[in-house]
Amino acid sequence: VQLQASGGGLVQAGGSLMLSCAASGGTLSGFAVGWFRQAPGKEREFVAAITWDGSSTDYADSVKGRLTVSREYAKNMVYLLMNSLKPEDTAVYHCARLLSGSWSLRGKEYAYAYWGQGTQVTVSS
Repeated sequence: VQLQASGGGLVQAGGSLMLSCAASGGTLSGFAVGWFRQAPGKEREFVAAITWDGSSTDYADSVKGRLTVSREYAKNMVYLLMNSLKPEDTAVYHCARLLSGSWSLRGKEYAYAYWGQGTQVTVSS
């Protein structure tokens, strides 16, 4: 299964972006999906996750109230709407498919089976 995150770009502080996550050679349906990010010189960190049915979501404290994760079953897609962006949000954003039954480990990289190439988000001040 190959995941691909897209939709990144350069935006001014306070602006918005919508990231998308698509799967090829497999599906996102039936699986929880998480978003992580990695800034230059920093470790990859958890950003957000959504359950397989979209009934629950979780966010890192640093993004609560500004980022929203959602999914669209018909298109087998997961999205990350990013509002009120800050320069500290600058990073490469990755989506990943959580192992079945691992929701309690959603903040841990090792709980994800498949990762995609990331998309760069750059927020200028």
